[in-house]
Amino acid sequence: MKLIQIFNGKILTPQGWINNGSILVNEGRILAITGSSLPLENAEMFDASGRYVIPGYVAMNIYGAAGSQFHDATEEAFNTVINTHLAHGTTTIFPTVGAVGYDKLLETGKICTKLMEGGNRLIGGLHIVGPYLSPEITKGRYEVKLPDRSKYEKVVSELPCIKRWDASPELPGAQQFARFITRKGILAAISHTMAEYGDVKAGFDAGFVHAAQLYNAMAGFHKRREYKYEGTVESVLLIDEMTTEVIADLVHLPATILRLVYKLKGVERTALVTAALRYAAYDGEELPFSKVYIENGICKLKSDGTVAGGISTMDQLVRNMVIRAEVPFEDAVRMASETPARIMNVIDRVGTLEKGKDADILLLDHQYNLTSVWSKGVRIF
Repeated sequence: MKLIQIFNGKILTPQGWINNGSILVNEGRILAITGSSLPLENAEMFDASGRYVIPGYVAMNIYGAAGSQFHDATEEAFNTVINTHLAHGTTTIFPTVGAVGYDKLLETGKICTKLMEGGNRLIGGLHIVGPYLSPEITKGRYEVKLPDRSKYEKVVSELPCIKRWDASPELPGAQQFARFITRKGILAAISHTMAEYGDVKAGFDAGFVHAAQLYNAMAGFHKRREYKYEGTVESVLLIDEMTTEVIADLVHLPATILRLVYKLKGVERTALVTAALRYAAYDGEELPFSKVYIENGICKLKSDGTVAGGISTMDQLVRNMVIRAEVPFEDAVRMASETPARIMNVIDRVGTLEKGKDADILLLDHQYNLTSVWSKGVRIF
């Protein structure tokens, strides 16, 4: 591949902003970052025109887009979702599959494994949600079960692509589950849970070091008779070392709560996620086979009207955090790139703009709109 020089940009690096700098790209990786915009001989030049130059986004909780979901379990569906989110700045993606049944899970995971082994470097690995989830939270919407060691050991052995698995820490057998998957290098996360502090802390000690979509599908502060109890939310906030994520679409959480989580957990322990379903970046007719529908821009379950997953993209989340939640731009970017990359253990190759890392590069104007995307050194637009 030809040497590329992206010059005259405001570049975000781990050490801070570089004004009027250049990024040199060769063979799909960052060759160097400099404070000069002087052109190099034989380089293909791209003028950033003073725009922000930031790392590509890392999506660690994401189900679908453009009418498809990963659990459709076809290469076409995977490519549709990946390419759609790529056009919105997601250059690393962890395909998410929910409680869809054992056979469909294996089918989806095998597609993921095939694509990764075939050289698709945009896929970071598979993210599984359930089926080991609290029935009090799921309320019959999904088929949930207690952790079954023989079953989850078999799934892990058959699907080497798994990088994250969410479960409820209060269920019998959940701590053993967390210990097992953690030993296999899989991130254990709590999700769809009624756990109070004792179960959250015991789960954390067993390996549940991350909390999915904070405030959503989990218990908060509550009463039983005359006594008050902390919920999962307060427990996660109380455990300093526990990382978390927020669906920053202004539907699942208002701007005030997004700002509160940023204030309490901080940029290094809070990731932005879309939890996007097949209606994200979709402008077609309603899909009759889908279990969700869109009403006034909100994704809801057809069964009972409950708010379901999201329909936002990562670029929208960053704008929401800056404009509505009033978080500094560089911190919002880190929560969409560096923090999820660190949580998902891919920080060695993506998540920041540094020499030797994948050339996943975004250009944004000063209104935080995405104007250009590079993936592994290839300009998408």
